[in-house]
Amino acid sequence: MIAFVRGPVAAIGVDSAVIEVGGIGLQVYCHPGTLAGLRPGQEARVSTSMVVREDSLTLYGFADDDEKSLFELLQTASGVGPKLAQAALAVLSPDQLRQAVATEDLAVLVKVPGIGKKGAQRIVLELKDKIGAPSRTVSGRPLQTGEAWKDQVQAGLVGLGWSARDAEDAVIAVSPLADEGEPSVPNLLRAALRVLSKA
Repeated sequence: MIAFVRGPVAAIGVDSAVIEVGGIGLQVYCHPGTLAGLRPGQEARVSTSMVVREDSLTLYGFADDDEKSLFELLQTASGVGPKLAQAALAVLSPDQLRQAVATEDLAVLVKVPGIGKKGAQRIVLELKDKIGAPSRTVSGRPLQTGEAWKDQVQAGLVGLGWSARDAEDAVIAVSPLADEGEPSVPNLLRAALRVLSKA
């Protein structure tokens, strides 16, 4: 299995990045928070998890090993595949996920697109004894300055299945939060998803 990849970032798309390793471009699927920390032409180290299917080999990438471990753990729950596990990490930080499962907070889990009440109950039931307690030291995610965060958040929402119109409306709704300080793409993405879940 490929545990991580390191090399220059050749390209960044809506839901993936291409990282050059030994002259080969590897496509790594990442959530918006991870993509926000990558820059074309700059070297990056991305923790990866390979998902093997009969017809495909897919690399999923994460900002750190903690996210990767949770991604793999989430998939041990019934009905949770790689896309849903990645959506959960796009909306919730690893510690928020641990807290929600440990305290059986279904309201937090159902904020993830694709997880309903029954799915949330199943995740709590199957993972409560495995997921561990939240740590106090949460690794910081990169900040995105200027207006570029809007494109990142909108692309992330579209990648999670929302329409371009809904995504644009949500970005407008959370814009005041970005004015309060240096905008963090993962935090703004979570805020936008909360707006959409209430709509």
